[in-house]
Amino acid sequence: MPSAVECRDVHLTYGGRGRTRTVEALRGIGFGVDEGQFASILGPSGCGKSTLLKIIADLLPPSSGTVKVFGRQPHEARQERSFGFVFQTPVLFPWRTALENAAIMLEVQGVPRKERLATARQNLELVGLSGFEASRPGELSGGMQQRVSIARALSFDPRILLMDEPFGALDAITRDRMGFELLRIWERARKTVLFVTHSISEAVLLSDVVITFTVRPGRVRAVHRIELPRPRTQETRLSPRFIDYTRILLHELEDDDGTSPEIF
Repeated sequence: MPSAVECRDVHLTYGGRGRTRTVEALRGIGFGVDEGQFASILGPSGCGKSTLLKIIADLLPPSSGTVKVFGRQPHEARQERSFGFVFQTPVLFPWRTALENAAIMLEVQGVPRKERLATARQNLELVGLSGFEASRPGELSGGMQQRVSIARALSFDPRILLMDEPFGALDAITRDRMGFELLRIWERARKTVLFVTHSISEAVLLSDVVITFTVRPGRVRAVHRIELPRPRTQETRLSPRFIDYTRILLHELEDDDGTSPEIF
């Protein structure tokens, strides 16, 4: 069976072709994620984490190297609706209700109204928003808006969720709550998740695998299997093994200039 996501020697350089300056964003990226795994890409800001997610999603072509999604090219996987994308901010239409926002991708595809709204309602229930179907984004908290964006990403029943720092704009308490909410959704839906973050604690709490990146140009520094029992709880953070993983990743990700990455 092919990996859910497989990257081989992926490079990306911005600029060139007459431009005065080029920027090497990614260099020699290689790793695999198995179906059903929750994998996090962890690294400092500007190391190419989000860029790689865009390459996997067929939003950006690599300069060289290959990416496969269940053994297919990214553009084939996109056409087959193999992945849903959750962005750093919810990107909701303010004049639409939560139900209408969750259904919008199906609307674009021409799915009949009754069918798309029924699917959206099921996904809102999955993310814990039953009763808020008629609410507009301005009536929802930041965490609730991000739940709507997750429900929208689940519209096509994708095999993979690509999540680009989805909780980065939330306050610490809401971000913590959303992490556990995401685990609940993942345990019910059993999607493959590729989750971009620069929070060590978040990566360890959520993941089966943590892939660490160097500073730019982003390279894979190491791949860590997080062997903590599931379901993960608040008590998980107090366990000696959790603390050990956090300490290992903290030392590994210290920047070349001596600054430390984000722990929480």
